[in-house]
Amino acid sequence: MTELTVRVAAADEYDELLRCFADAMMIEWPASETGRAVFEPERALAVNDGDEVVATAKALTRDLSIPGAVVPAAHVTGVGVRATHRRKGVLSRLMTRQLQDVPEAFAVLWASEPAIYGRFGYAPAAWGTTYEVELPRIKPKRVEDPGRLREIPVEGSGGVLAPLLAEYQQFRPGVSSRTAPWWENRLSDPSEGRQGRSALKLVVHENASGAIDGYALSRNKLNWNAGGPAGEVSIEELVALDFTAYGGLWQHFLTMDLATVLRFNHGAIDEPVQQLVANPEALNRRIGETLWIRVTDVARALAQRRYATSVDVVLEVTDDLLPANAGRYRLTADEDKVRCERTEDPADLALSITELGAVYLGGRTLTEFARTGRVREVRPGTLTPATAAFTWPVAPGSIEIF
Repeated sequence: MTELTVRVAAADEYDELLRCFADAMMIEWPASETGRAVFEPERALAVNDGDEVVATAKALTRDLSIPGAVVPAAHVTGVGVRATHRRKGVLSRLMTRQLQDVPEAFAVLWASEPAIYGRFGYAPAAWGTTYEVELPRIKPKRVEDPGRLREIPVEGSGGVLAPLLAEYQQFRPGVSSRTAPWWENRLSDPSEGRQGRSALKLVVHENASGAIDGYALSRNKLNWNAGGPAGEVSIEELVALDFTAYGGLWQHFLTMDLATVLRFNHGAIDEPVQQLVANPEALNRRIGETLWIRVTDVARALAQRRYATSVDVVLEVTDDLLPANAGRYRLTADEDKVRCERTEDPADLALSITELGAVYLGGRTLTEFARTGRVREVRPGTLTPATAAFTWPVAPGSIEIF
């Protein structure tokens, strides 16, 4: 075997890197023109064994909503090592190189195998809720909605939906921005990707003034059993700017004719749909990790988010993979401004870069990790106020796997 080195991908390697990733994941993932349009070769890494690409990892240039802001984040995806080249340190070299190259203050990913990414300083920072709703048992409550729902064509709708997503990011942390090519990629609907379900459907909610303030992307699949129609409905994405739009959209899906099952895979942990039904047990909720965060620039990352309360705390951060990131940082914040810079002052709290990533989106607490010693209170009395400052009133939640 030749020496395996990490390199930057070439512009014409989209198909080859996609094949490598698909093989590593044991799936079929056909190339697409919309996928090719968002491919960033300068942010894609590859490892060759001779002429064959045996490992790859990509970072996407997108923004992410965090507490109080929307900022650039390296969206890590397409990470895979061929089965023939496992256990040779290839993944470690890929991930280390990628993190060293990241210009953003943090990276974010979905973990296909959660046991892997903690080794590189990533931590789960958001939890999501999946639903498999038993529609005959759900007993939806009546929703008063002065607006109306309207189905519109999916193709070309990115320009209509983009402002809604941008406004939704101001409300919920953990939501990724989409440029025009990303909207085209998201709304692409090749028949081979439908898995026996209908074409993608788009329903928008209009308020009493006629302005669109919510939308939902979904698919249907009509089944029959001995009792009659037993269709399935899958909500792929639902965004609402207020509770009226949210209630109107959910009422639409909870009362679908010919359907017995409703699936939704991208709910936040504080999803209010349980308030819209009389039998929440029939929602069949399951909680799981979604976004993993890895801070690559402590001072910049902490300065660009906002905090629930005023805070003045010195954090001592360790980072074995990126030693230049380690040190003591004074974080001061109030309603008007945030400042974070290196300091020689004594530490108030001590933690690793992993715990810092876990609490970054406001969905997990410093006290959670203090109970197991992973956050250490150096100066007594500093843990509780710092915990309150790092939390956020809205749970982080992603609406897509990227």
